Amino acid sequence: MAESRDHNQFKLITTERNIRGDVGDDVTLPCHLSPETSAVTMTIRWFKETECIYLYKNGQVTERRGYEGRLSLITREILRGNVSLRMKNIKETDRGTYICQVIHGEQKEEAVVGLRVRRGKWSVTPVHDYKHLNNNTNQCLSLYNTHILYHVGRRT
Repeated sequence: MAESRDHNQFKLITTERNIRGDVGDDVTLPCHLSPETSAVTMTIRWFKETECIYLYKNGQVTERRGYEGRLSLITREILRGNVSLRMKNIKETDRGTYICQVIHGEQKEEAVVGLRVRRGKWSVTPVHDYKHLNNNTNQCLSLYNTHILYHVGRRT
């Protein structure tokens, strides 16, 4: 009897402990079962810190308010034990520690992934150089004291 219980055991593995992205990027928080085991009948939860933001149970998905439409599992990969969380259009507020939790019967396993979010690249131009800025609609201009702050794009 102990032999069959051991056969059903799995571990939760993450290939990267820290993921980085820029605001607006799509990222994947990696997590998979080892040995490769179907997770279709398992309960999969993703937490940000202590709050559950994503729940997969019995084929049904529930997302926490504020994350609607931005989170997903790779559904065809769940059969192979891939329970990685895809996050679209990341925001600064998404930075933090994420915990993947998988429950099957009596067994519960967890893995931790950190997400670092960069704002992008910003530059400050003195007001006297204002005439050299073009009126490109991709630039966001705002006056702050005696400087013009404009977004010059994300880092590549």
